[in-house]
Amino acid sequence: MEENPTLESEAWGSSREWLAPREARGGPSLSSVLNELPSAATLRYRDPGVLPWGALEEEEEDGGRSRKAFTEVTQTELQDPHPSRELPWPMQARRAHRQRNASRDQVVYGSGTKTDRWARLLRRSKEKTKEGLRSLQPWAWTLKRIGGQFGAGTESYFSLLRFLLLLNVLASVLMACMTLLPTWLGGAPPGPPGPDISSPCGSYNPHSQGLVTFATQLFNLLSGEGYLEWSPLFYGFYPPRPRLAVTYLCWAFAVGLICLLLILHRSVSGLKQTLLAESEALTSYSHRVFSAWDFGLCGDVHVRLRQRIILYELKVELEETVVRRQAAVRTLGQQARVWLVRVLLNLLVVALLGAAFYGVYWATGCTVELQEMPLVQELPLLKLGVNYLPSIFIAGVNFVLPPVFKLIAPLEGYTRSRQIVFILLRTVFLRLASLVVLLFSLWNQITCGGDSEAEDCKTCGYNYKQLPCWETVLGQEMYKLLLFDLLTVLAVALLIQFPRNLPSSPPAPRLPAPSGPPRRISFSPWSFSWVWPSPAFPCFTASSSCLDFRIPPSKLCGPFRGQSSIWAQIPESISSLPETTQNFLFFLGTQAFAVPLLLISSILMAYTVALANSYGRLISELKRQRETEAQNKVFLARRAVALTSTKPAL
Repeated sequence: MEENPTLESEAWGSSREWLAPREARGGPSLSSVLNELPSAATLRYRDPGVLPWGALEEEEEDGGRSRKAFTEVTQTELQDPHPSRELPWPMQARRAHRQRNASRDQVVYGSGTKTDRWARLLRRSKEKTKEGLRSLQPWAWTLKRIGGQFGAGTESYFSLLRFLLLLNVLASVLMACMTLLPTWLGGAPPGPPGPDISSPCGSYNPHSQGLVTFATQLFNLLSGEGYLEWSPLFYGFYPPRPRLAVTYLCWAFAVGLICLLLILHRSVSGLKQTLLAESEALTSYSHRVFSAWDFGLCGDVHVRLRQRIILYELKVELEETVVRRQAAVRTLGQQARVWLVRVLLNLLVVALLGAAFYGVYWATGCTVELQEMPLVQELPLLKLGVNYLPSIFIAGVNFVLPPVFKLIAPLEGYTRSRQIVFILLRTVFLRLASLVVLLFSLWNQITCGGDSEAEDCKTCGYNYKQLPCWETVLGQEMYKLLLFDLLTVLAVALLIQFPRNLPSSPPAPRLPAPSGPPRRISFSPWSFSWVWPSPAFPCFTASSSCLDFRIPPSKLCGPFRGQSSIWAQIPESISSLPETTQNFLFFLGTQAFAVPLLLISSILMAYTVALANSYGRLISELKRQRETEAQNKVFLARRAVALTSTKPAL
């Protein structure tokens, strides 16, 4: 083969330039070329005291200027304005950074304007407040151990439970402050209406007459009737006072709004990292190998937990990569077979969901008919079972169908992360739709099937013969559902899960509970974020049913008794305010306020959409630039390696 003299001369020319002194070469040194590589940047990013590539070799050539220049860069990095805990440095570097910032703040604290001093004080107060709130979070260390042992998905689930506990405590505090406290401050609440008091809408007496047996007391405790029916747990207890009616409405709206804002804040806070991980903008393996380690960890326990998390993520990524490769090499016939199986399985899921919803509707409708039977009235235990029939059916389908969904998901040919998404979607839809069907069945009973001209609903607007205080009946159904669900969870934990953890013994042999394959955890925190609204959904739906203007409030119980609508008390309360306040509140309900608000909202929405589109184009351009820079760095690295390999030979 003939050699190309042009290429040979270029190679020798490049080699001669490389062997010449750096001042004569006029080009970048080996140190400057290698410092452009991502590995060198990563070293500087992780610790401001690490020397760059080739610094020791080039220090003799440039008279020590490399070390001086790098010292200046290190000093600049140590003056980073970010808080020390946010820098991915070792603890020693963080302490140096914190001490430098503290000494600098002491020097400049007396200088500057008053506004600057207040800004620094506000920033410090904000940081201390965040640290204090973070330290007050319960079970923080326990959740970290769970995440290290079972992955971030399991940790997110228990974090969800902690968040739901916070929401329930917050709702309870608001209820105590806005409903219970005004009720007792306005005087002792009156008792239930007597049996001799009647109205066109019948009579209402929740208390049992005569001597109450222990069986009846137990029945009242489990069903929410009797002494519990006229208690702060249910709507009928609260007296008809004008201010109490307004605070009752404000409590419902305040709880719903605060819970919604907290849920949205919690969901959006982790959405950015989740979308970044899902978009595969970062190479999964390189990101986990080079960027997943926290160099601020200290202690063997923390280190082992972080190692388990990274190992778990790598296992999941490798497993899902195998599934994707198998899906990529499927033939057309195999693809058609997979989609046919998916269609059939989804039809099976729809059939199961339809059967469950019909069963809930049937159980709710049959409860009223069965309660009127003489045999049921004579046997308290049978009566209790009939009262719990809708709750038993809902708990049953929620206990049986999710494992069925778990068996169906692997047959559809998706990755495990996608399988979990479908399982969550179907399970959450089952739970929410079951509650919707239950409430719809109760709405049919309250409104006589939506027929306001029916005999039982014509007088008062609702079925006053069967449901004299329909709001309390609605609350009792939610009470029984909650209580039965609690008993079901306890029974499963004690009778199924607890024996699995017992040591092997003849009376109680250990049940096989092999650990399942690893699941992808990058989507789990955000996936649980849209599951968070589900526990608040029953309360919201029940409140919406109560606020439905088509159903008038009960005439014999509750703070809205005697009113044509729950909104009737609001104009009366506003009329007692000063005239200026009245005019302002009435102005908020006019078109003069609504139309400009709608226009401003539309303009802001259009601006936000345009800004998002511009950011999207900018992100696309930056991605292209990043790809170009990566290619350039690869070329520079190959060029440096080639020149270095030719240097000893020459």
